[in-house]
Amino acid sequence: MSIAERMHQLGKQARDSARFLAQATTRQKNSALLAIAHTLRQQELQIMAANADDLANAKAAGLPEAMLDRLALDTQRFAAMLEGLMQVIELPDPIGEISQLRYRPSGIQVGQMRVPLGVVGIIYESRPNVTIEAAALCLKSANACILRGGSESIATNCALARAISTALAASDLPATAVQLVDTTDRTAVDLLVSMADYVDVIVPRGGKNLIARVSALAKVPVIKHLDGICHVYIHQEAELDMACKIVLNAKTQRYGVCNAMETLLIDQAIAADALACVVPALHDRGVELRGCALSRQLAPNIEKSATDEDWSTEYLAPILSIRIVDHLEAAMQHINTYGSHHTDAIITQNYAAARRFLQEVDSGSVMVNASTRFADGFEYGLGAEIGISTDKFHARGPVGLEGLTSLKWIVLGQGQVRGE
Repeated sequence: MSIAERMHQLGKQARDSARFLAQATTRQKNSALLAIAHTLRQQELQIMAANADDLANAKAAGLPEAMLDRLALDTQRFAAMLEGLMQVIELPDPIGEISQLRYRPSGIQVGQMRVPLGVVGIIYESRPNVTIEAAALCLKSANACILRGGSESIATNCALARAISTALAASDLPATAVQLVDTTDRTAVDLLVSMADYVDVIVPRGGKNLIARVSALAKVPVIKHLDGICHVYIHQEAELDMACKIVLNAKTQRYGVCNAMETLLIDQAIAADALACVVPALHDRGVELRGCALSRQLAPNIEKSATDEDWSTEYLAPILSIRIVDHLEAAMQHINTYGSHHTDAIITQNYAAARRFLQEVDSGSVMVNASTRFADGFEYGLGAEIGISTDKFHARGPVGLEGLTSLKWIVLGQGQVRGE
């Protein structure tokens, strides 16, 4: 069977499964998810062995540390994956929910009902946990999904997909509700994003090049963000111990993730004290610093001068750019100019400044006195996320169950007809 024939088969099976899922009850969906969790626990050793093979091959191929970090499954991450799955089970089922029901002068009732999107194609790099997150969210929201992971994680993804198929085969849902593209040939991606007859939306998760390529080729809607150039701004009325703690977490808790801070902005009125606090702490964690002229004057141990390119760079590495700004307006202007509309935070004790930042910073997630690392479906209580969107239509920020649904209008009447 050719790749084109195989993709056509996957698409047809997904469309048929989506029609079945649209009628599935919450009990059926939750039972299937519980079966997946049980099977994953049973097959943990096989899955971890497959991941070890992927990691060995990735290291031999010279993949960067950020990619290796995303690829690696350990006991803690495996447990978190299962916890996310259980959280999805506990979430309210959005399908069939009716909202804004109201009477019109004609006597009809008009409202909206939440319905699944249909078939979701997910294209992703590294992160094998996406296989489980995507399957769980799609099943709970009554969407069939076609998964295409990266070549670096093929063994892990195949092991996870086998566990899902085993569980679905023993449940009331079709085994083809979740399907993995098991070839690493890029032709499969080109075909998947152009199958408008079978696929309703594409969600790419990975590097900027992957997402840009998918967006350019896609003939169906795409839920995406290109990169995560996230900022933390230390306002002149920040509490410095809090600021230092948040800065360290936002930058160093994990480097190869889209919600890690890449640029630190500091109000000039507090710059000397803030730099004295954060620079040594960042150096202790091995972070290379690139600063504007004023920041390097105040902290000569900042290694390099930042360029315009730095303000627009997602490092995904232990590198941080630092800029001193004159005031709140300058910080917001910098973020809205150089940021990627992903996640940005202000550290302040000033309520008015916090309110302005929340209102005027144009990003999917905007935070006050919290680390950007919280911009995550799991942390937001979504159970997991299918991805993060920086677009403004349909879904924005972490995309969970509701982001995988649409609304249709419903009308309830008692025989009314429209007059002239």
